Amino acid sequence: MIYVIPAVIIIILTIAVVKKLPSYELFIDGAYDGMKIVAGIFPPLVAVLTAAYMLRESGTIDLIVSFLSPISSIIPAEVLPLALIRPISGSGAIGILSEILNTHGPDSDIGRIASVIMGSTETTFYCLCVYFAKTRAKHNLRAVPFAAVGDIVGILTAAILIKLVNI
Repeated sequence: MIYVIPAVIIIILTIAVVKKLPSYELFIDGAYDGMKIVAGIFPPLVAVLTAAYMLRESGTIDLIVSFLSPISSIIPAEVLPLALIRPISGSGAIGILSEILNTHGPDSDIGRIASVIMGSTETTFYCLCVYFAKTRAKHNLRAVPFAAVGDIVGILTAAILIKLVNI
């Protein structure tokens, strides 16, 4: 197993020699193109991650959770911070999931709902920022409502199905 990467490199270099391709120049060109992609993606990525951190650390997430407490009959209040941060930040969501699982356990209803939410939703706004920064799409705001609805459906479905399974 440890020889897979060296074997791939040897195969690529062998093909380059057989086809008489300038492998080093092609490698440098590919690295240059990769750096251009990173330079285009980096600013929106920093903006989204900064916003997610600010929301969590400022207490805004807690304020929104208290505002959404009437729907805690469907989604437990302990899972609402995860549901709110998941569309914005994957690493923030993993931190919240870890806290939920350490506090309530993975086999509890709350732990199961949180786990299913993590598996059935996406870091929507992160993906939108990265993809639209790369593709330079003109009407990118049209995708946001549909992506948000998809996240809401995933979150509600996770909560409802876990509750139905435990009846």
